Amino acid sequence: MATHFTLSLSPSKPFKNSTFFTKNPSLHFKKPLSITSFQSPQPAAAAAVQTFWQWLSDQDVVSAKTPAKPGLVPQGLGLVAQRDISRNEVVLEIPKKLWINPDVVAASEIGNACSGLKPWVSVALFLIREKFKEDSTWRPYLDVLPESTNSTIFWSEEELAELQGTQLLSTTLGVKSYLQREFLKVEEEILVPHKQLFTSPVTLDDFSWAFGILRSRSFSRLRGQNLVLIPLADLVNHSPDITIEDGVYEIKGAGLFSRDLIFSLRSPISLKAGEQVLIQYNLNMSNAELAVDYGFIEAKSDRNMYTLTLQISESDPFFGDKLDIAETNGLGEIADFDIVLGNPLPPTLLPYLRLVALGGTDVFLLESIFRNTIWGHLELPVSPANEELICRVVRDACKSALSGYHTTIEEDEKLKRKELNPRLEIAVGIRAEEKKVLQQIDEIFKQRQSELDELEYYQERRLKDLGLVGEQGEIIFWESK
Repeated sequence: MATHFTLSLSPSKPFKNSTFFTKNPSLHFKKPLSITSFQSPQPAAAAAVQTFWQWLSDQDVVSAKTPAKPGLVPQGLGLVAQRDISRNEVVLEIPKKLWINPDVVAASEIGNACSGLKPWVSVALFLIREKFKEDSTWRPYLDVLPESTNSTIFWSEEELAELQGTQLLSTTLGVKSYLQREFLKVEEEILVPHKQLFTSPVTLDDFSWAFGILRSRSFSRLRGQNLVLIPLADLVNHSPDITIEDGVYEIKGAGLFSRDLIFSLRSPISLKAGEQVLIQYNLNMSNAELAVDYGFIEAKSDRNMYTLTLQISESDPFFGDKLDIAETNGLGEIADFDIVLGNPLPPTLLPYLRLVALGGTDVFLLESIFRNTIWGHLELPVSPANEELICRVVRDACKSALSGYHTTIEEDEKLKRKELNPRLEIAVGIRAEEKKVLQQIDEIFKQRQSELDELEYYQERRLKDLGLVGEQGEIIFWESK
């Protein structure tokens, strides 16, 4: 029986709100080869920063001795060292009274109405409501927040067209669709029944703004705090040159006899007065993820990846057996494999491909007697037909995906040498690197195709194990005496 095996490489992994807040603190980017998350500073920015600093001072959070303070930098706003700062020296300490988290929402005037919402949705509505209130106690902080970032969720249709063919476009449209569904739900359950709580009508644009703020600026992996905005600390910028991620910030007690908590931020490197305080946002994020969350990309090749999504078809006559084998080995009906530019294929990709493509005379491997050993067999070529099929299907999918872009790598590389606006720079960078990864995948399987006659398959390995193959590869027969 022939195995029907197809593969599409164009869709990205779906946006999952369950992993919404798993990122490090975020704002914008420093290096000239990359992209800033901020728009160009407005003339009033300096005054807003000064008012913000005075507000923090009035709250006894900062003083003239604070090692760093907010300042205008080429990328927007950042934290600037006021004196020389040593490596691992504490730069800021922000008490809990200035954090914005679900607890703050619960204690506010909209707390009861938001009690059943997702934490991020409740905080988003809190930000929107406070932004509407001219007399908000959070006004100095809200006034230094950007109206938008270069995150792809804020791009126009014309700008998104530059992402044609990319997985980033699919991801971005998925996020925007998710936001629209969440907004319609919130509008029906909260905004219409409790419209008196908001001084102005809340729009999808307002909701998207709050989402972008939270996605790019919230801190996570903190003790008891999975979603928290920390004014001033969230001005810290990212540097690709910093590879230390852990231990840069923490929540700790305010003192030996105090039950209060403070957020503490350290500088991972030594600084001179006037230099920016920088950290590493997240070492494990791809450029596409950076573009969605923060609105920048990096030039490092290991940030460039393409996600290959495979699925065991429910119409496969051996669906149940294949699914059982996949799940036994830590995979499932659908499996995502991140292919990184310049790196080898993920170790489980080829076994899973061979499993999905398994058919014809090879299906005996699905019998229960092989259940405990089949994955080991799948880690090596099964048969010429199986190996040829996975090579052909993957290569066809790569060619199909490459045909979806409206530019070539050469055209993109030429554009990258020009002065581009930040969003076009992201688009050109993403689509060029995606195509390079696709070409890399195609080349790997092209090479494998050319070596099909030289590979050793299951039957040959089995005969060797039984001592039925000679040194020259000939089959040995025994005659009865």
